This record gives sequence, structure tokens and C-alpha cells, in this order.
Amino acid sequence: MKLRATSVLFGVVALLAGCAAQTPMAEVTRFHLNQPIAPGNIAIEPRDPAQGASLEFESYAGSIGRELKARGFGIAPDVPRSGLVAVVGVERMTRQTGPAHSAFSIGLGGGSFGSGGGVGGGISFPVGKKTVPEATRTSLFVQIKRRSDGSVIWEGRAQMEARTGTPYAAPAAAVDKLAAAMFKDFPGESGRTITVK
Repeated sequence: MKLRATSVLFGVVALLAGCAAQTPMAEVTRFHLNQPIAPGNIAIEPRDPAQGASLEFESYAGSIGRELKARGFGIAPDVPRSGLVAVVGVERMTRQTGPAHSAFSIGLGGGSFGSGGGVGGGISFPVGKKTVPEATRTSLFVQIKRRSDGSVIWEGRAQMEARTGTPYAAPAAAVDKLAAAMFKDFPGESGRTITVK
């Protein structure tokens, strides 16, 4: 009986671990003019110019650049030397997903037994700082524009949510995954929202 209970316990733990390790899904929507997009030299710049020199944006630009290169675009070192510009924006938001709870609890039990039977009881109380389950939503926006007139020829939006503290809640990993999902089957079907694992 004890062996069976232990097996069930390990099964539940494995199931929970599998759920926790699941890769979050990305929701992607693309917009374009339903015309062929000829790859050319393209520069990558932030939607917010203040982020241009940050290491964080360099990481995002690296993710976008890899996807564009794989589709035949040449990455230009700066805007004036490119025919196209990819304008990139990233937004992140954290939300509470459940009530606060303690990290673990301690149970105290006791009982007394006589000749006729026994009486038992127990109490439990939380130990440690309370934690609040949270999830981080990352949203990626990319517009491809012609440098000559600033017209937008392609736009993509992608977002996903990951439990805070897991790998895909980190900015670089989240944007890397979103970029791959956004440029899947480029240019994609205009106006349709798809889910990418």
C-alpha cells in the first residue's frame, strides 16, 4: 500500500513538473498589402529612440535580425544606408494570477490513546514570506517601412504570457521566441491571428 501511494505521489509530481515546463504559446497577427515583399537592406531601430543605445534593445535587434536574415534581408548598420527600416517595440506587463500563499506550512499533530480508543488532532500554520503567483506578458511590435517615404509595407504583432520566474518570462528569451513566431511563414496571412507553440 505504501509503495502504491509513493508511486501515485511521484506521478502527480511528474505531471505538475510537466505542466510547469510547458512552452507558452505565442499569439501572432500580421498585416500587409498582399503584395510580394522584396528582401533588401534593412536597418533595425527602436520605436522609442531613447532605447537605441541600450544592451536590452541590442538583444531584441539581434533576435529580429536573425529572422530577417533567414528570409533574405541584409542587415544594414544604420538607417541612412538601408532601403528599409524595421521599427521595433517591446512592452512587458506583470499581473497577479492567484491569491497570496506561503511557501510552505508546518503541521503539528498529537493524540492520546487509552484502552478503548484514541483521540487525535492537529494544526498547521504557514511559514515564511507569502508569495503571489504572477505571470509576465511580453508583446512585440515590428513595422517594416520604406525609408524613402516612410510607408509601412508590413506589420507584425506577437504576444505571450509566461509564469514569472520561468525561462520565457525573461525579456531576451521572450522576444527571441516571439520574433521566431512572428516571422514564421513570412509575410503570413494578413489580418489573421494565429497561435504558435
